[in-house]
Amino acid sequence: MLHDLSLLGWTASRAAELPDGAVPGRVSRVDRGAAEVIAADGQHNARYGARVRRAAAQDPVALPCVGDWVALRALPEGRYELDGVLPRTTAFVRGGVSRDSRGGLSGDGQGQVLAANVDIVFVAEPSMHSTDYADLGRIERLVALAWESGGTPVVLVTKADLFEQGLDELLTDVRAAAPGVDVHAVSSLRGEGVELVRGYLDGSRTAVILGPSGAGKSTLVNALAGDGVMDTQQVRAADGRGRHTTVHRELIPLAGGGLVIDTPGIRRVGLYEMSEGVDLVFADLEELASRCRFQDCGHDSEPGCAVLAAVDSGELPERRLQSWRKLQREAAWMAARTDARLRKDLQNRWKVIHKEMRRSGRNRP
Repeated sequence: MLHDLSLLGWTASRAAELPDGAVPGRVSRVDRGAAEVIAADGQHNARYGARVRRAAAQDPVALPCVGDWVALRALPEGRYELDGVLPRTTAFVRGGVSRDSRGGLSGDGQGQVLAANVDIVFVAEPSMHSTDYADLGRIERLVALAWESGGTPVVLVTKADLFEQGLDELLTDVRAAAPGVDVHAVSSLRGEGVELVRGYLDGSRTAVILGPSGAGKSTLVNALAGDGVMDTQQVRAADGRGRHTTVHRELIPLAGGGLVIDTPGIRRVGLYEMSEGVDLVFADLEELASRCRFQDCGHDSEPGCAVLAAVDSGELPERRLQSWRKLQREAAWMAARTDARLRKDLQNRWKVIHKEMRRSGRNRP
């Protein structure tokens, strides 16, 4: 099957980045050591060449991922080798973060690109009963990573048909957790909000849908595609959680134009090399902080802290301040991994804390 690559987002500027003798293709799915790539003459399974393997050995972020534009080299018998990844315009990268023995966050020092060259990041958050609430902390984290990726975040409260009452109140809470971000209620089964979502994909724009299992991501993809391109399963009635129906990321061209990347459910997402993402998510808190008496106010117990005053008055939910602190700590930790001076400062700070604990006897059994 022949493909018009311009409908997949191929442009003249990208053509200038293509090495001599190579042909372009876009990664639609990644397997171990190979990738499904859509090229002008059809879809191919291309194994990684030596150049790609060397780059990935130095930095896992350099591995090809869904949405990448790549350079293909022709091999005998009509096969291709994936010879290189073209520069990314955007990249949604999560850090390698897991839980440590104390229940805190620790990192393995590696990042993983979930999707590349994405224009829109749909953050799907399910809400299925009037007594349930969206995970606002997860929304804040995903929106921060979306801003950092270079894409535009849009929050979708999915399965709105199952929400019995209080949907407007829920949407107000979600908008407060993602200031400046479009927030929409969607019911894929009823078709409510689907055309609105499709409107973000005019032309050859690419979107990725991120969220937990059971959020209805694959159901939304099917509604957008107008066909059952992705398998779906019912969530458990007891707790509203879903299984990992989608087990791999996949780029799907839509008949009406645009492309969407479906993803498996995400349990935990670590920050990775953050610069402005957290600040954008907490723009309301940053605006309050500008009124604090001290420029370096930590919003802990300092006098004249406008942030604490807003919490006391109810203007700012305490949950939001706690979430800001958590993401700031994690962002600082990730920055310290690559900044030797900052890492040394953090080590010295902990030495002082431990010394004080020994002196006061607080670490004795």
